[in-house]
Amino acid sequence: TTKEYLHLFCDQKSAFRLMLEPTEFKQPKKRKIPATSIEEADQSKFIRTSCEAKGISKWFSEKSPMWPGQALALEFEEVLYDEKSPYQEIKVLKSSNWGNVLLLDGIIQLTDRDEFSYHEMIAHIPLFAHSNPEKVLIIGGGDGGVLREVVRHKLVKEVTICEIDELVIRAGKKFFPQVASAWDDPRVSVHHGDAAKFVQQENCKNSFDVIICDSSDPIGPAAPLFETPFHRCLSECLRPGGKVCTQAESIWLNLDLIARLVLDCKEFYYTTQYASTQTPTYPCGQIGFLLCSKEGGEHPPRCDNPARVCRLEDLRYYNEDIHRAAFVLPEFVKQKLNRS
Repeated sequence: TTKEYLHLFCDQKSAFRLMLEPTEFKQPKKRKIPATSIEEADQSKFIRTSCEAKGISKWFSEKSPMWPGQALALEFEEVLYDEKSPYQEIKVLKSSNWGNVLLLDGIIQLTDRDEFSYHEMIAHIPLFAHSNPEKVLIIGGGDGGVLREVVRHKLVKEVTICEIDELVIRAGKKFFPQVASAWDDPRVSVHHGDAAKFVQQENCKNSFDVIICDSSDPIGPAAPLFETPFHRCLSECLRPGGKVCTQAESIWLNLDLIARLVLDCKEFYYTTQYASTQTPTYPCGQIGFLLCSKEGGEHPPRCDNPARVCRLEDLRYYNEDIHRAAFVLPEFVKQKLNRS
């Protein structure tokens, strides 16, 4: 047989030779793709496959019945933390481009690179919409990001945080120190337990100026936080002029759910308005909040005191303009929510 040689020179002093042997044409074999989603394979088993030895990149793929037919994939280098609490599976990945990534039951909660857009908006929208937010309740938020933003406000005198899963707090402190930086603030008290039961307590009634509900998606332990009885309790916990701000999912995936939440909240609040922010590693890159108040106000809700915004240092996403712009919605969303 005839042999052909291809000489590839790396520089003037060295070269290496590849020998190519012609072969008859064959149909290419189908490439076997390893399962990478939580539903298809156990993630820890996937990480230990021979793909690593062959130099093939490791990828995490996020899938959920809440957004069928699509997935977000992130390349990662290693699993830093993998524990199962009584409530959920908690993982921390070291990603290639997004820093550390927190997963709860296989769903991305935050990354080092983009967490600030969500945490700044869910915290500062209600805090700046209130003229004097002295007492604040945070529901969920075990990673510490909302707490970090709340304690920036000098007007805040007391912060109560109710987080059901202590392991989330521990993981946050260890792997996201820049997020979980406010736990030692003397104004902060922590309650470990079910938020749906916590807000039913008599000593919570008429107690808070601002309530921020930083829940995960409405499946698993967070499901009761999207139900009507919970919103009734939140409204009863507010002082006069108080504000509630809750995580309210994506307009691209959960518009029916958002419309139902708006309808539920209108039963207990004078105003209920949806605000939006961009977080690239959340499904469709967008997530929103419901800002609720027992008293009337402008639309969009204004920042009560712009000078207070200027006094906050190191904000990366929130400002007075984006506060107003967050409530400007696409026409299809406006029409849907106006029918609620």
